[in-house]
Amino acid sequence: MINQKMLELGSKRSIIREIFEYSKIRANEIGKENVFDFSLGNPSVCPPQEISDCIINLIKNENPTLLHGYTSAQGDQTVREAVANSVKSRFGCDVSANNVYMTCGAAASLSISLKALLNENEQVIVFAPFFTEYTVFIKNAGGEVVISNPKENTFQVDLVDFENKITEKTKAVIINSPNNPSGVVYTEEKIIKICEILNKKSAEYNHPIYLISDEPYRELVYSSVKVPYLINYYDNTLVCYSYSKALSLPGERIGYIIVSPKCVNSKEVYLAVCGAGRSLGYVCAPSLFQQVIARCVDTVVDVSTYKENRDLLLDNLTSFGFKCVKPDGAFYLFVKTPNNDAFEFYQMAKKHEILVVPCDDFGVKGYVRIAYCVDKSRIVNSLVSFKNLAKEYSLI
Repeated sequence: MINQKMLELGSKRSIIREIFEYSKIRANEIGKENVFDFSLGNPSVCPPQEISDCIINLIKNENPTLLHGYTSAQGDQTVREAVANSVKSRFGCDVSANNVYMTCGAAASLSISLKALLNENEQVIVFAPFFTEYTVFIKNAGGEVVISNPKENTFQVDLVDFENKITEKTKAVIINSPNNPSGVVYTEEKIIKICEILNKKSAEYNHPIYLISDEPYRELVYSSVKVPYLINYYDNTLVCYSYSKALSLPGERIGYIIVSPKCVNSKEVYLAVCGAGRSLGYVCAPSLFQQVIARCVDTVVDVSTYKENRDLLLDNLTSFGFKCVKPDGAFYLFVKTPNNDAFEFYQMAKKHEILVVPCDDFGVKGYVRIAYCVDKSRIVNSLVSFKNLAKEYSLI
């Protein structure tokens, strides 16, 4: 008999993917311009020109074996040195190539890190709202998911609830800031308090509790918002990074893990990461894009387009009577549903050809996520439909 858990996962896609697939069917029926799909966090901003120039230059001038052959399992040495040097320069932490493991994007980074750290039935705390696939990654690594509920008005971490959720079985905590789906950036004050609690509980239970920082949206922040670099705040930290959003390269699957050199038994943790990558088949991240990263490691997309989209959508939806969490980063708007029923709201919006993601599976009920990483015209053209939806709920 085949693995029934895997059959279940394969038979039912995530709610985000279900909506995205529906949008393609609907677009064929009534025209793409008539479907207002806000489901998928697929960057609409083109990769920086430096990326395209770099790819062309590499293909024209570099040895094809370098670009298309195998690298070391953990990634090319020079690539890992470039990543380490960039992190050292930007954040002032003393990491080296021997702390860096190149991966096939953030999903691989998280899956490898969890597999490296977890023994059977150990617990991982996630802060709601959280990316739905965390549950899949944690359970696949043999762990148990524990949800820490947020302060609802701000969606910052509720420190009391968080501390109460830590037990002797707690092995790791995943933190995602800027957050998917809320766009909230956790304040430095909150980060400091989280780390104090983790240090206290690690001492109490006489084993390290690891902090896994999931950072695909680190570069996507607005104004002067600061995103604390967690290795500088807590020793037992693993950073899981992806260039999918920072460089608009989601389909290229390239990212990395950094194991803090200050981790307890840091070398062993890194070797466990190498072993987990091996066991999962996540070795030798795409060679061409490793070389692209080495040459464009400090390049980022222009976030002004996302900010413009955010402001346009936020201003109009609030004027229609919707209650929204103002995002300081990422490219999602978190909207409170008028009747606290996210799925009903999703169905109502669908009648207006608006596709949003109900967030019950994100650990918070009564909210939907709107991905505004789309062409501005889609937002502009959707506003009449959003206004009519608001009228159905008697908000205006």
